[in-house]
Amino acid sequence: MHELETIIHAADEAINREDLDAVLAFYTDDATLVVRPGLNASGKDQIRKAFTAIAEHFNHTLHVTQEHLVVIEGGDTALVLGKAEIRAKDPAGAQVLIEREATYVFIKDAGGNWRCAVDNSYGTSLLRI
Repeated sequence: MHELETIIHAADEAINREDLDAVLAFYTDDATLVVRPGLNASGKDQIRKAFTAIAEHFNHTLHVTQEHLVVIEGGDTALVLGKAEIRAKDPAGAQVLIEREATYVFIKDAGGNWRCAVDNSYGTSLLRI
């Protein structure tokens, strides 16, 4: 198992617990999160606000998991592809299951720690929107 797989699973667990301080520790300071097609959050302050709004939208029932992660590493940069599964209750209280083929870009910092620079759970589906 690649180190990034462990990191991504830990980040998902932090999201599920709504531990935003732990979530933000996985990102670079200038990271970008694709909130939804056409709406990105850049920088940790905006990413925190986005995760807060997402949790509220799903009535604090968000549960994220990743499967079938593929890591393509080149130097201090890695592209990670994965199958993201998002379970939650929508604003009306109905159970929803969303599956996405996600793409992430990670950068290894000077201390040797991987940090997410681009978090795109929509993956290449953005091309079809």
